[in-house]
Amino acid sequence: MSNSSSISHFLLLALADTRQLQLLHFCLFLGISLAALLGNGLVIRAIACGHHLYSPMFFFLLNLALTDLGSILTTVPKAMHNSLWDTRTISYEGCAAQLFLFVFFISADVSLLTIMCYDRYVSICKPLHYGTLLGSRACAHMAAAAWASAFLNALLHTANTFSLPLCQGNILGQFFCEIPQILKLSCSHSKLRDHGLIVLSASLYFGCFVFMVFTYVQIFRAVLRIPSEQGRHKAFSTCLPHLAVLSLFFSTGTFAYLKLPSISSPSLDLALLILYSVVPPALNRLIYSLKNQELQAAVWKLMTRQVQKH
Repeated sequence: MSNSSSISHFLLLALADTRQLQLLHFCLFLGISLAALLGNGLVIRAIACGHHLYSPMFFFLLNLALTDLGSILTTVPKAMHNSLWDTRTISYEGCAAQLFLFVFFISADVSLLTIMCYDRYVSICKPLHYGTLLGSRACAHMAAAAWASAFLNALLHTANTFSLPLCQGNILGQFFCEIPQILKLSCSHSKLRDHGLIVLSASLYFGCFVFMVFTYVQIFRAVLRIPSEQGRHKAFSTCLPHLAVLSLFFSTGTFAYLKLPSISSPSLDLALLILYSVVPPALNRLIYSLKNQELQAAVWKLMTRQVQKH
């Protein structure tokens, strides 16, 4: 029987048994990482350099791109390293840092998606008050609150999780460190405290989800009252990318953590976790870019400028 003080490293889930499959996983993760880096990097650069994109929607989209980039860089590089070098280890400190950063970026993602929902609501339902309710100072305060609350949430979860005595070995059942897997290694009754934190966070996320649903009901009611078809189409086109990102994020996350134990299996858990933690950050930028002509033009202009320089 060991405790947390004697554990120097954890063993992550081996994604494959054969060398060929390990290299295949490495190539898949590499492709996803490059797509996420390129897509999010272009969006961040385009919004930061495009003066005509200085609006609340693009400001929050820039922050969302940062969270997606951070989420990918937190989980995928270590999985790529392990697949390439045929290893499973991650240090105790590295596991704590990975858990903290993952919770931090996921929490910030939820907060920013909620704020962006409010942005769409004000834009469509209260357009005359848009400049007042979503001025530059208000946007900065909301973004700061999203990042600060995410930091506090991640700090509380990490401190509580790694304060528990671990006496069930050091083998984790996923390809990166996540709270449920570490709680399985604990034999302390105090882990109820961490379960309580998880329930609290889940309640807050559910509250955000209810707010989003209520907000979009109001948005759709307002859009359907627009007399012109062109006006309705324009309003819907600004909401659909955000709605698609919300659906992808919450559907995969909810099913990954709230599925019935009877349908659980290691392969299904792994697939769901990849869909929840890796796929949305890689696809979010594509979803937004496909429906936003201003963002498309800014990204294309940035790419052509870089090509002309070389």
